Amino acid sequence: MILNLDHTFYPFGKENQIEFKAFTFSGGEPHIKIESDLTAVKHVQITHRVTSFNAFGFLLLAIDALKRLQIESISVFIPYFPGARQDRVMTTGEALTVKIYTDILNTYNLKEVMVYDPHSDVTPALLNTSKSLNNFSFIKHVINELPTDNLVLISPDGGALKKIYKLAAYLKKYPVIECSKVRDIKTGQLSHFSVYTNDLKGRNCLVVDDICDGGGTFTGLAQALKDKNAGNLYLAVSHGIFSKGFTKLNQDFEHIYTTDSFSALTRSKQFTQIPIKLSHI
Repeated sequence: MILNLDHTFYPFGKENQIEFKAFTFSGGEPHIKIESDLTAVKHVQITHRVTSFNAFGFLLLAIDALKRLQIESISVFIPYFPGARQDRVMTTGEALTVKIYTDILNTYNLKEVMVYDPHSDVTPALLNTSKSLNNFSFIKHVINELPTDNLVLISPDGGALKKIYKLAAYLKKYPVIECSKVRDIKTGQLSHFSVYTNDLKGRNCLVVDDICDGGGTFTGLAQALKDKNAGNLYLAVSHGIFSKGFTKLNQDFEHIYTTDSFSALTRSKQFTQIPIKLSHI
């Protein structure tokens, strides 16, 4: 049985759904009531987009409700893991955010916590029972929509290198161009974008990364790629937050692709969202 807590997100399809009611008390406290009869059910797969601490709290309520119904085994699919970018303490006084989330989930003794294209190895390492899902099928879908005769894969920074070389080994066709940037830890400002090739000679470039939030990394990188004679630029990110919209990104990229891991977005001329589809439990 599957408990989809977000009614716009069905990575395992719409069959075998557990019915529930969600509401919020006048004091602001969320609540959940499972309405399906789960008497004979031993395992439940929960899916949820966790995009805030409140959404995380709602997930915990669902886990608790299922445990009180004597469900023996619970797995959770959290495609975009909260706090994953805060996986190290950069300056004195900061919290190690990702560990707060993982520590809480670990107390529930879940059968499995699945994460889609995790930001780094830290999140899976901190979860007691983790399974990381790669972005290979997503990127393969993207490439099928692109002109591929002279395509190269672009790694935007050092953090993306390990994953993009695994992707390239899977695809067995496209070379990787490494890039880098400098981030001011105190201000968050980005600068010194570098592309480690002398001349791209008009080759089309697919920039691949896990997260696009404000987009500063990609707009800065786009100019550096153009300075090296790049052809058309395309962007594929597993988790599209797009907190500053698409206006600047659309000026640099022919097309932008993401999954529905973070939210449901409307298709446009320069943007496509590809739903995550997983095998039934």
